[in-house]
This record gives sequence, C-alpha cells and structure tokens, in this order.
Amino acid sequence: MDSATSTARAALRPLHRAPEPDVLGGLIESARLTAAERDGVVATALGLLADLRAAQRDGWVNQFLQEYRLNSSEGVALLALAEAFLRVPDPDTADLLIADKLGDADWRAHAGRSNSALVNSATWGLVVGRALVSTTGEAGTLRRLVARAGEPFMRQAVGAAMKLMGEVFVMGRTIDEAVDRMRKPANRGFTASFDMLGEAARTFADGDRYYAAYEGAIDAVGRRPGDGHSISVKLSALHPRYEVAQADRCVPALTDMLLALAERAASRGIALTVDAEESERLEMSLDIIGAVARSPSLAGWDGFGMAIQAYSKRARAVVGWADALGRDTGRRIAARLVKGAYWDSEIKRTQEAGLPDYPLFTRKAATDVSYLACAKDMLAARNIYPAFASHNALTVATIIEWAGDSRDFEFQRLHGMGEGLYERLVRREGYHTRIYAPVGGHRDLLAYLVRRLLENGANSSFVHQLADERLTDADLLADPVGKVVAVGGTRHASIPLPADLFPDRANSGGIDLQDAPTLADVAGTIAAHRLSPAPADAGDVAGAIARAQAAFPAWSARPVGDRAAVLERLADLLERDRLPLMAICVGEARKTIPDALAEVREAVDFCRYYAVRARADLADVELPGPTGERNVLRHGGRGVWATIAPWNFPLAIFLGQTVAALVAGNSVVAKPAPQTPRIAEAAVALAHEAGVPADVLQLVPGGPDVGAALTADPRVAGVAFTGSTATAKRIAASLLADDDRPIVPLIAETGGINAMIVDSTALPEQVVADVVTSAFRSAGQRCSALRLLLLQEEIADRTLEMLAGAMDTLVVGDPADPRTDVGPVIDQTAYDRLMEHREQSRAQWIKTVAAPADGLFVPPTAIRLGSVDALTREWFGPLLHVATWAAGTLPQTIERVNAKGFGLTMGLHSRIARNADVLEAHARAGNLYVNRSMIGAIVGSQPFGGEGLSGTGPKAGGPHYLPRFAAERVTSTDTTSSGGNATLLSLEEVGF
Repeated sequence: MDSATSTARAALRPLHRAPEPDVLGGLIESARLTAAERDGVVATALGLLADLRAAQRDGWVNQFLQEYRLNSSEGVALLALAEAFLRVPDPDTADLLIADKLGDADWRAHAGRSNSALVNSATWGLVVGRALVSTTGEAGTLRRLVARAGEPFMRQAVGAAMKLMGEVFVMGRTIDEAVDRMRKPANRGFTASFDMLGEAARTFADGDRYYAAYEGAIDAVGRRPGDGHSISVKLSALHPRYEVAQADRCVPALTDMLLALAERAASRGIALTVDAEESERLEMSLDIIGAVARSPSLAGWDGFGMAIQAYSKRARAVVGWADALGRDTGRRIAARLVKGAYWDSEIKRTQEAGLPDYPLFTRKAATDVSYLACAKDMLAARNIYPAFASHNALTVATIIEWAGDSRDFEFQRLHGMGEGLYERLVRREGYHTRIYAPVGGHRDLLAYLVRRLLENGANSSFVHQLADERLTDADLLADPVGKVVAVGGTRHASIPLPADLFPDRANSGGIDLQDAPTLADVAGTIAAHRLSPAPADAGDVAGAIARAQAAFPAWSARPVGDRAAVLERLADLLERDRLPLMAICVGEARKTIPDALAEVREAVDFCRYYAVRARADLADVELPGPTGERNVLRHGGRGVWATIAPWNFPLAIFLGQTVAALVAGNSVVAKPAPQTPRIAEAAVALAHEAGVPADVLQLVPGGPDVGAALTADPRVAGVAFTGSTATAKRIAASLLADDDRPIVPLIAETGGINAMIVDSTALPEQVVADVVTSAFRSAGQRCSALRLLLLQEEIADRTLEMLAGAMDTLVVGDPADPRTDVGPVIDQTAYDRLMEHREQSRAQWIKTVAAPADGLFVPPTAIRLGSVDALTREWFGPLLHVATWAAGTLPQTIERVNAKGFGLTMGLHSRIARNADVLEAHARAGNLYVNRSMIGAIVGSQPFGGEGLSGTGPKAGGPHYLPRFAAERVTSTDTTSSGGNATLLSLEEVGF
C-alpha cells in the first residue's frame, strides 16, 4: 500500500466505535457556517423550497408521504403490499395477503384527495380491494356488484396499484428500457448512474447473474458514451460470502471481478462507481477499490469511483483515504457522498453483538454535520471528483455556497425522489446532476422500494418533513450544527449503548468479530489455548451430596441479595476470562469461534439476569388479609439440587441451571456431560472464586452411571436437566421409584422436531438465510435447531434451488478456523448415528455439501420427505428434512406438526400478519419465531423451553424460572392475640 493511503487508512480505526461527542468534536468547525454564509445558504434554500413545493403538484413521492404517513395503518399496509404482493404466485395466498393488509385500513378517506393522478390511481385500486374484502355496509354492496368478477378483479386492482408504485422508483425493467427513458423530456439535462437492482447474492449463481447484468449494462451504456451515464456496482451482489471471516477468498475474487468490470467500462468511456454497504465491509471494500485503482490497465481513466456514507463515524477519514488514493495513483477518484442506507440494521446488529459503541451517528443532525464536513473536504480535495447525493434543500444550498462559481462537481438524487429540487439548478444554472436509477423487474424491486421509502419517509428525513404542513421554513432550514451543539454532541437518548440495553442489568459484552484485526487476534489466542477433548475421572456422588447437604443451611440462610451479588461477581469473572473459556469451548465442545463467544455471553447474561430476578422474585412478600392479621410469603432453598447439563451448551446451560439453583438458596451437585468436563471445571472454579463456598457447589463429572446415581439419591431435593427426551423420562421415573422419597421437582429441557413453515409471501432470500442459520449453524447441534422445513407447494422448487446454492457456500472444517461455518459433531456415536440416517436417505437428497473425510464431519444435507408426517424423531445434527404443504391449509399443517408430540420451537415466514395469529393460536411450542431464524434465544428477552415431549417448564432465562427452585412458605400471625388490634383501634374519625 502506498504511503499516503497507508497514513489515511490508519486514521480510520480510532473512529470506528468512538464515542459520538468525540467524533463530532472534530467535525463541527468544518461544518459550521459563518453568519454571511448562513444568510446566503438560507436565501438559496428558500428558493429551492419554493421549487420543491411547486413540484408537489406533480411530485408523486411528496404527495404519497402527505397522503399515507408511515406511522398510519394505510402507510404500513401499502408498504407491506408493495414488498410482497408481486412475488406471490398463487391466487389463494394473494387474496389472503390483500385481506390481511387492506381489511382494517380506511382507504376511502384518501380517495381523490391528492393532486397527483398517480397517487389517486393507486388509492382507487386499494379502495376497490378494500371494498372487496369487506362484508358489510356500502363496501358490501360494492362487493355484490362486482361478484361476477370476484377475487380476480380484486387481485388485478391491487396488482395495478403496486405496479404503478414500482414504476415510479425503477427507471426500467431492462437496461435498454432505462437508457431510453432517460431520453424523455422529464430527464432533460440529467445523467444517470444505473444500478442493476437486486439484493445481496445468496449463491454463487446469483453472483454470476448479477455480474452478467453489470457487463450487459456497461455495454448498453457504452454504446452512447456521450450521454454521460454511468454504472453503479454493489460488491455484495457479486459474491455470496462478502464477509470479514471469508475475506481471504472473497476479497481476491471481488477484486478480479471489479477490475474486469472497470476495464470494460474504461474501454467504453463510461464511469463506474462502487456502492457503499454495511460498516463491517468498509475496510474490505477499501482493499478492493485500492487494488483496482492501482491496476496499470486503468492508467489515465478517471471514471472509477466509490460511495461514502456520512452517517459513519469514519466517513471523513474515508474521504481523506479517497483523496490519498487519487494522489498515489495519479487520478481523480469520483466520490459519491450519501447520508447512508443501513442505519437501523447497523443499530440492531451492534446491540445484538454487545459491542462498545455504534459505528455511526445516532442523531440525524449529527449525520448532517458529518455530511457537511465531508462535503467541505471533498470540495477542497485535489484528487477527488465530488458527487453530493441529497434531497435536502439546506444541504444542497450549503454546497452551492461553499462551491462558489465552481461547477467541478455534481449533485445526485434517487430516481422517483427529489423532483423539483434540481431542475432549475440543472437547466438554468449549469449544475450537473445525476439520477441514481434502479433497473430491474418489478418483483426484484420490492425490498429495494420499501427500504427507500422508509429511508426517505422516516420522520427525521427531509422528504418527510417537507410533506409535513405543520413545519415552517425555519424548521426545515434549522442549522444542524446548532442542533448538535445544543445537545453537546451526545448520542440519542432513546438509543442506549449496547451495554445499557437492559434497564436493570448490564448486557454481556461482545467482541467485534467483523473487525479483521480483532478476529485474527481472537483466532490466534484460541489456537494458543486450545485443548483437545479428554475424559475426566468419575466424581464421588455420595460424598459430594453429603458435603452439599451439610453446607446447605448456612448458604440458604444468607440474604438473597448476598447470593445475587455472588452471581454478579461470577459474571464479571466470566468476562475477564472470556478468551480462555472460548478456547475450551472450541477445543472440547467443537464450537466455532462465533458460537463460543455466544456461549460465554449467554452464561454471563444468565448470571446477571438471575441476580436481578432473585432480588425481585425471592424477596419476602406481605400479602393482604383481614385486619389484625399479618401474612408473609417467604422463599427458601429446598436443599441439594442436582443439575445435569448437555454437551451442546456446556457453559451457558451448565451455569444457567446451576446459578439459578444457587441463588434460590440451594446447594448444588453439578454433573456436566461426559464430553465436556473441562469447561464445567473452569466454570465451577470461577464460581468458587466469585464467592460460592466449595461445598455449596460440587462438580461430579462422569457418564450415565454418575447421573443415575445422582438422581436416585433420596437426599437430592430437586433436579434440573437438559438433554434428550428419553433421558428426561428415565430421570422422572427414578424420582418416583422410591415410595418413601419426597416428591422431587424436575425441570427438564429436551429436544424437538422443530418446524419452519414458509408461505408464498415470504422473501426467498430471507428464508434461505434463516434456514441455513437455523439448520446448520453449530452443526445442527442445538435443541432449537430447524429439523423440518415446510414449504408452500407453489414456491418449493424455487426456494430449494436457492437453498442448494446457499449450501454450496458453506465451509465445513476446523471450528478454530474463523472461516468455518460448520464444524464436526460431538463424538463418534453421534457421527455414526447421523451418517447412517443420511445414507439411508440418499435417494431423497436435495443437496449435500462436501466435508473433510478426516474427522467427525457430517456433511450438511437437505433431505426431501413425502409428507409432513414422515419425520417422527429428532436427528441432532446438520440434516434438514423438507416437505411441502398446500395453500389454505396452514392450521392443519400446524396441527400435523403438533401431533408429533414435541413442542420446543416452531417458525413461520410470511408477510401475512394474520398467519402469525394462526400460528400463535394453533402451535403447541414453547418458542415461536416469525420472519427470523429459530436459534439464539436471548436471556430475559426470549425465555426458552418447551412443552410436551420437549420439556416441563418453566422457561430458562424467564421471569418464572427461579421460584421453581425455591420452597414457598407462608407465615400468618394474628396480631390481636396479645391484647387487641392497635392499628384498628387507633384509626382517626374522618368525614366530619
């Protein structure tokens, strides 16, 4: 890497997750306007506002946002229809979707109100659809009038409305159609950057298809280079594993593909820009862009460019890097400055990962300040050709003020948005403006359309604010620097740091495995500390129980607050030793690095959550009753609890069960799975260090014989078990075998035949991503893992084709390797059982994946079944069974899954909200997941546990868990027995 870019690259890292005030402190002065500049900016912006308002008579989006607020039922329904309707292949499901989205909205209130014919056309299509799904009143009359046409008429009306929406936001269904449309009078004076519409590639075939589309677009635009149009490229569309952990294979491949596209564009005399994506991809994108820019084959071509997202805390540093790259390569880099397109998902991902801070600004005004600071740098840069993408009149006016007489830059806007803002600037004042123009079929536009509407229709966006008649010009043109200074540059109060996500406890801390140097350090540490599996000597069950029984009274007598404090100290120690614990999980439990991190975080969360719940749920409770009587409910320990943990969560579940029993006042004899004694030993050592007396918590490693001896001992007052259904039944029977033994509570969490049901409204890309995660992560060795995929018949072939392609991208191998997606199964017995079933199902294979021959690697395999009923047992590994179901039979399909007797998890992918209601009404499963993966329950947010053959309850990580470990005792005292009711006798007279 050249010296200038190396220096500029080094400036990125300190900013990535730096505190917001620290980053803004370096931006405010650059973004600040002098008094004279402010006067000029406001004058220009007022003129632009007047142009925008004049254009509203014909501007579709502004009128749409005025008519259908995104916080209204109609706005939400319209977006939901736009996202799903055109991809639904079967009429029955299309009718259900229409009824679901239009049934409760008041479309008649909007009919004919807008000045836009397009808005009114869309409205009337929806009014007709709403009327047809109604059964009463005037709408019912209309329904009878069109009964001869029936549901097909309804579908056509709604479909026409959706296509009208789509045509506004997509320049053309093909590149040739888009190029032709740019020649229309409405686009006179503008150029375009064509984006071949589509979401990220899920398969290598997707990447090949998008690559061919980019080649075709370059050729089509290159036939008329004088038009000045360009192409935008999204790297995630070219490779399905554009991820930090896969950088060693995706970065070289993407560099080669991008270079070939750039050479093709250069040879045809047109420009090519690389779009910006999620923050974890930024440094990979700089590696790729830098390598392409340095290629001798592109010498002398200034058409290569990149997008920069101003909401990123690293945005200004990226501008500096782009300028340095231009200096090092002797070219001008075309830099497109945008506000940013992934804000909400970046916030969510950071919170889920428990990272120290966000990679972006949490306030809209802060993003605006960053944008202005970046814009000033770009205007001053000698090696950047600036492009400013904005729909904000104040932003545009500020850039015009700073640029002075210069026209050596361009503005950009999205096709379908910002009409009126740039027309005068382009046609009268000579400013160059480019339209970012999506190209693709209507089915492909859906997710894109919804995202753009949400971005530009959110309450904080200028487009939405312009449509709000309550806001004055002064409101619209308020100085963002002043807004930021007024709050001291602080983070938005409604967006807590990930550590503060839960109001009553600290969230477990994560590690940024999407940061390449951090990932490399973690992998190196784990490799250095990794231990191979080794059996432990069997524990002395009788002696451990005796010691625990003797230690019980003193521990139980300690205040619950003291016991809770011990759990909180244990959580801190777990985080202190996080990397060594992860190393044991990788070596002993064969977990991948992300799974090992999640394991430690869940154990930490259990400790902190149960500490909080203990203080609330196990405190003395004074109960109401007659006067002269005092009734108090108290909780106490039961005695010695046996906790028996599984190998698939050898730290989180092992500790979760154990600390729950401890904080309730019990002593514990804990038995880990025979495959994972070392991680249990480390956990118990930390618990003792945290303050649990050695005799209060005893560890007894061993196999089934140790477990049987433990549960059979009459001194054991309770059992918490996680494992197989068969073992849980044996334990339950042993607890009842001795007639003289007290009735012992059993908390059992077992497995399940977990099904995911997918209807034809679901987004296939999302379904496939969630299926791969749910079925194959952790080598399918989670009790919550997806075992049975149920696809609606009409979408089965297409979904399975995409699933097969996504499975081809999986890496099966050493779990200590950051690139690995699927590691080995736990032991030889599990391997033999799974491989036998897989081989017996060979004729039904849909797809299987190559796996190393040396080791316990079960190749991820999808197996076709003849019916929902064909799967009768749980296969605990990376084997996914697939069946289909008929449209209109969702309740019956759910009941067929229920009939298997298990009830752990069940999933649904559907854009029909009422289908989720059907799932809730009919499913007999402890955890239901809608439009997401089926694994990764979060302590305190998603309490976990099943019913039927899948467990006894109560749910782990939930508010009802701890009381099951405690004995409830009530003391009732007659306070009048010693001479009268003093409280009653002392009452004063009132009412006189």
